[in-house]
Amino acid sequence: MKKKVAIIGAGQVAETVHIAYYRTREELEIVAVVDPNTVVAGAFAVRNDIAKVYATIDELFANETIDMVSICTPNRFHHGATLVALANGCHVMCEKPPALTASEAKGMWLLSKEKGKILAYDFHHRFADDAVFLRGQVQEGVLGDVYVVKAQALRRCGIPGWGTFTDKNLQGGGPLIDIGIHMLDAALFVLGFPKVKTVTAHMFQEIGTKKSEGMFGKWDPSKYTVEDSLFGTIEFESGAILQLETSFALNMKEKSIMNVSFYGNKAGAQLFPAEIFTDEKGELVSLHEQPEADEKRHEKSMKAFVDRCLGGDALLADGEEGYVVQRIVEALYQSAEKGERILL
Repeated sequence: MKKKVAIIGAGQVAETVHIAYYRTREELEIVAVVDPNTVVAGAFAVRNDIAKVYATIDELFANETIDMVSICTPNRFHHGATLVALANGCHVMCEKPPALTASEAKGMWLLSKEKGKILAYDFHHRFADDAVFLRGQVQEGVLGDVYVVKAQALRRCGIPGWGTFTDKNLQGGGPLIDIGIHMLDAALFVLGFPKVKTVTAHMFQEIGTKKSEGMFGKWDPSKYTVEDSLFGTIEFESGAILQLETSFALNMKEKSIMNVSFYGNKAGAQLFPAEIFTDEKGELVSLHEQPEADEKRHEKSMKAFVDRCLGGDALLADGEEGYVVQRIVEALYQSAEKGERILL
């Protein structure tokens, strides 16, 4: 018997990532979509050949028996939808970030443990072959002791002109919680999630309230309530540091940068595409070069989730690691808002 899947949130990522993958698995059947905008949900259902449309998640579970859900709502609703789905016996794939607060993310993780259900987050960059390869090289000591990491998720003028990305109330923040969180997770994954000691950060809102158009369309500057950029330092208990730079808008030369650099006492590395290099007598020596960046990250993230739900042992971005990432994100915002170092 096929496992029944429901989609919570009739947006772009639900269609292009979640449904696109579920359709490749003959073990699954997508039976319903949930969205408070039933007109949008109805058109979504027609395009994707989904039989049922519901306005709320409570209506869904009052009428359907569901095995798996994808949660693709604005960030503010991740927490509530996940709790309801887990309480109704579902495995959950939730878009990032896990929630708006660390306490919410912790509650989601603990409920998944209590119910014995899979909770995964679509931190898809960690599923690239590059990330998996570098994680192994770090574990084997090829880089030596990695003492500085620089994670960058920067756009020159890439403020999203659609959805709720500029609304702090619905999203919880701007580039940090939207794109910076991806490079943060990828860096932590490669490092093996070392324990964090302190977090400091500074954030700025200097461009989004003054301009109204960029490479991702137009926005209303009077309703722009998120940060343009945030720069933070995460200190690990080992003494190593991770510097995080993230922006929707920053007057830099490049259009965008999405990468992580690792600096060890034996060798250095960058993540996308994976390269490892060192110096010998003043000359750069390449120890490894990945031919090109892996573009099937979303697909591999979704596959890992489905495989685990069907009894496999695929590695996931799970509830516990989601909580750790959310806790760091929260600390970065707290440090920037309070102007002080945050102890974790």
